[in-house]
Amino acid sequence: MTDALKRLSEEGVAIWLDDLSRKRITSGNLAELIDQQHVVGVTTNPTIFQKAISQGDGYDQQLSDLAARKVTVEEAIRMITTADVRDAADILRPVFDATGGQDGRVSIEVDPRLAHHTKATVAEAKQLAWLVDRPNTLIKIPATQAGLPAIAEVIGLGISVNVTLIFSLERYRAVMDAYLTGLEKAKERGLDLSGIHSVASFFVSRVDTEIDKRLSDIGTDEAAALRGKAALANARLAYQAYEEVFSSDRWAALEKAGANKQRPLWASTGVKDPAYPDTLYVTELVAPNTVNTMPEATLEATDDHGEITGDTISGTYEQARADLDALERLGISYDDVVQVLEDEGVDKFEASWNDLLKSTQAELERLAPSEG
Repeated sequence: MTDALKRLSEEGVAIWLDDLSRKRITSGNLAELIDQQHVVGVTTNPTIFQKAISQGDGYDQQLSDLAARKVTVEEAIRMITTADVRDAADILRPVFDATGGQDGRVSIEVDPRLAHHTKATVAEAKQLAWLVDRPNTLIKIPATQAGLPAIAEVIGLGISVNVTLIFSLERYRAVMDAYLTGLEKAKERGLDLSGIHSVASFFVSRVDTEIDKRLSDIGTDEAAALRGKAALANARLAYQAYEEVFSSDRWAALEKAGANKQRPLWASTGVKDPAYPDTLYVTELVAPNTVNTMPEATLEATDDHGEITGDTISGTYEQARADLDALERLGISYDDVVQVLEDEGVDKFEASWNDLLKSTQAELERLAPSEG
């Protein structure tokens, strides 16, 4: 029996869990995953919290206390989610210490309704960092046009960031530029660059979902031959861009001052199409200094039957570019696809946030004490 997750870690891929709930914390499950399945980080998003809070009674005591205090539903959500992130950060603290701050991280997202508001995003990031108050937190900021200057400003304040919802290569380069700009600001302010970390969450499976749908509409043999290739091609070219930026003179000056590279993080790695291997976006995206954040089903599938064969990104760039070019020739616009995916991504997280507001409000009302 091979230990696929151990092998993955040895290849330089940090395994993060794309899920969190109070039950996972209090039952000892998260500690078990860290101990037995090489999990070294956790990511959250509004959808994950909405699911956690709406299931079971793990939050009843805190919700009851919040209802008694008559807090707003927004404040209740922040108290609940930051408590979970704080507890998860404490469980992961030994990993954080052992890896010099690179792993052992827990991500929490700014209110997705602020995705197109730079100043509000910066203010929210500062507030979240203060509320959680753990050095191993990452504040998630979406890579929208308004998010880019917010990322630079927040990094410049010394707050570590997980940049989320990246779909396009052009936007990814802009994200790396924002990170370097932020580090330059932090350096000017006299901050210790070695304490600032960042990952760039490049979304994978949704690219195939959108492009495969368009390929099916075309319906030719040529189109069918390209199914399931776009997401890997896109991610592999992102890694090529990462290698270029973090071997530049601009980066070398920051590295000399103690800065850390912003690692590419493969997000949305659960396979949506049952025709594809359920470990596709893990085994085919292995390269040094990357992160793969997996839903639990993908983590279990990789552990059970994932075949880790070493680096599966280096040396693939020419073919990856050819695959994306072939899509353009069929009339599938890359620029249109990535814009659709970004818009949908923001909308989905906003919808989940609104669902979270509604379900939390209902719980506050259910648990509110009778007057007296």
